[in-house]
Amino acid sequence: MNLEKYHGVIPAFYACYDGNNEVSPERTRKLARHLVNKGVKGLYVGGSSGECIYLEKEERMLTLENVMAEVKGECTVIAHVGCNNTKESMELAAHAEKLGVDAIASIPPIYFHLPEYAIAQYWNDISSAAPNTDFIIYNIPQLAGVALTPSLFVEMRKNPKVIGVKNSSMPTQDIDTFVRIGGENCVVFNGPDEQFVSGRAIGAAGGIGGTYGAMPELFLKMDALVRQGKYAEAAPIQHEVNAIISQLCACRGNMYAVIKGVLKINEGLELGSVRKPLTGLKEGDGPKVEAAAKHIREAIVKYC
Repeated sequence: MNLEKYHGVIPAFYACYDGNNEVSPERTRKLARHLVNKGVKGLYVGGSSGECIYLEKEERMLTLENVMAEVKGECTVIAHVGCNNTKESMELAAHAEKLGVDAIASIPPIYFHLPEYAIAQYWNDISSAAPNTDFIIYNIPQLAGVALTPSLFVEMRKNPKVIGVKNSSMPTQDIDTFVRIGGENCVVFNGPDEQFVSGRAIGAAGGIGGTYGAMPELFLKMDALVRQGKYAEAAPIQHEVNAIISQLCACRGNMYAVIKGVLKINEGLELGSVRKPLTGLKEGDGPKVEAAAKHIREAIVKYC
C-alpha cells in the first residue's frame, strides 16, 4: 500500500465563489493551480475550509470536478464527502471515486448523538459506495459533537479501505493513540494548524489544515525541517504561524473570509467571500486583513 502520497503538507481547499456568491469553476481552478505550483503534497477538498455543510451536494461535486480537471495526477486529492445523511454522502463518495481521487474522508453524523455501531455503519456505507478508494476518518469532535474513540477506530480498521485519520482534536495524545492502533498501513494527519510541529513529532505523517493555503511556504518549510528531525529550527516558525493565525481570527468576519482577503492582497487571487450564515468581512476588518497579509509576507522572507 502506497501511503507516502499522504505524507506532507495538504492544504484544506477553500470554497471559491463568483460575484453572486455562487461556486466559481474558474476561481476553483485558479486556486488549485496556485497551491500545486507552491509545491504542496495534495489538496483536501470539501471539508470545513470548503464550507461543506453550507453547500449543496451539486456545488460540492462541481468544486471537486474542477479541482480534478485542473490538477489530477499532479498531487494527492482527498475528497471530504460527509453529509448529514447517508444517501447523499454515498452519492458524493461514488462521484469522487469516478473522478479518480486518491481518498475520500468523512466526519461522523452530526446533531443526533448516535451509538458507535451506527457511526461505524455510516462510515462503512459511505466506503461501500467507493469500494476502490481509500477512506480517511475525519475526527473533529469540537465541531461534530462526537469523538473518534479507540474502540470505534479498532472497529473501523476492520474495513480494509480505512487507511487513516485526519485528527483535528486538540490533544496531541490522540495522534499517538491512533498511530499505535492503526499500526502499519495507516496514516494519521495532524489537524490543528497551531500544533503542526508537535503533531508531527508525536507521529503524524502529514498535516491537513485550513490556514495552510494562506501561507503554504511556512508549512512547507516546517515540513522540510521536521523530516530532517530539526524540530528546534521548526519551532520558531510554528510560533510565527500561530501569531498569524491569531491575526486571522481577530476580525469580525469569519476566518475564511479573512484568508480570502489575504490571498487577494498577497497572491492576486479573487475567491469571493463566504457562504451564509458564515459572515464576510465587516467594517473595520480591512486594516487587520492587511496586517495579517504583511505578517505572512515578512515571515516568508524571514524563514523561507
